[in-house]
Amino acid sequence: MAELLAGIEHLALARWLKGSFIAYPIVNALHILSIGALLTSVVLMDLRICGAFRSLPYAAFVALLRRVALSAFAGALVTGSLLFSVKASTYAAMPIFVAKMALILLAGVNFLAFMRFRRATGGDEPAGGTALAVLSMLLWISVLFAGRFIGFL
Repeated sequence: MAELLAGIEHLALARWLKGSFIAYPIVNALHILSIGALLTSVVLMDLRICGAFRSLPYAAFVALLRRVALSAFAGALVTGSLLFSVKASTYAAMPIFVAKMALILLAGVNFLAFMRFRRATGGDEPAGGTALAVLSMLLWISVLFAGRFIGFL
């Protein structure tokens, strides 16, 4: 595993990020932007699932925010991978980083469970989806906190 992580750190792109005065801060800023868009869309979508914003049509509102969340997640995944590549060995050894990755995995499983539950109930607004929406908000906010701790440990 150590060789794999060292290999990641020696990739041309990782070396370029380390050596560039402007590239790393730009990638870092894009990561923060992606996280902000992801969390905002997830929280708004989950609040709607929990019954907020009833004046807005459920299906259209949730569908729009789901697309935004998935696009923002893709941006966070790409930029996060680039940031990881610079110090792969260091980050992989940090328990908080491992916890962040586990939380992201749990949030993904929660999303898949919600989608499966929604299909099984056949409704636009599944009644039992509230618990999954609350869990989603807790998981994604925990991902944010874990990510912030990485920079300070």
